[in-house]
Amino acid sequence: MKANLLSNKAVKQIEIIKVKESSSFPYTDDISVEEPLEIRVSYGAEGKKESKNISVTMRTPGNDAELAAGFLFTEGIISAREQIKNIYSPQAECSRNSENIVIVELTEGFVPELMKADRNFYTTSSCGVCGKGSIESIRTVSTFHNHTKEDTEVSLEILYQLSEKLQSFQNNFSATGGIHASGIFDLEGNLLALREDVGRHNALDKLIGHTLSAGLLPLHNTILVLSGRASFELIQKAAMAGISIVAAIGAPSSLAVDLAREFDITLLGFLRDNRFNIYHSGSHFNIENLL
Repeated sequence: MKANLLSNKAVKQIEIIKVKESSSFPYTDDISVEEPLEIRVSYGAEGKKESKNISVTMRTPGNDAELAAGFLFTEGIISAREQIKNIYSPQAECSRNSENIVIVELTEGFVPELMKADRNFYTTSSCGVCGKGSIESIRTVSTFHNHTKEDTEVSLEILYQLSEKLQSFQNNFSATGGIHASGIFDLEGNLLALREDVGRHNALDKLIGHTLSAGLLPLHNTILVLSGRASFELIQKAAMAGISIVAAIGAPSSLAVDLAREFDITLLGFLRDNRFNIYHSGSHFNIENLL
């Protein structure tokens, strides 16, 4: 069963450090793959085809044609399956990453409502999404990326308390059980601010918006605690705010780990029950000082 799972593009293995109680050890971990998928639509008469880049969405590879079709339908760009002629990946351009591009060819005579696509979607140009080395269309360089980070010291006792503290301050979660939270703590484990939302990205945007308005950026000597998993977008937002340590109650994705390495952000996952995994230990964060 394990071998079959790992043959899937949705999972990859990386070497991490597991920390439990007061000890640590190397471990080979399975993480979910997260990659960008560019969705394009092609429409018009044969020989007069028009093409538009609709969205770049982060996803786990697999069932991409279904994802593209479902996206167009739920966004009101199409209203019936008969309006789709074909769904395919391009062969000529950026072939090594063509699997990250899906083109939805619409039926001749059908004109999509593309105005509905011009709202909050990532859009791309030229080659579009060509892998981790050239996805500038969705990676924004942080204003604080080149700032020197001070050495960070956090005790194990404080780290182990963070998940419980976050949940204790989640008023809406207690009431509904379905709200995500992002909380900023200082290095002594004191909560500085917390925001909740049904969307994990919205919760973090609210939190960073608060710290921006309060003049608290960059958040170098703080710990961002996420109530769920750590995705690419959340690490991107953390980098924008100059956050040095991100601790997630759930798992990170593969692209979240890659981005944490690029921005030298310490990334911890599965922070609960006196244990956590270190997916990247930033240059400012020394695990040996914890144990």
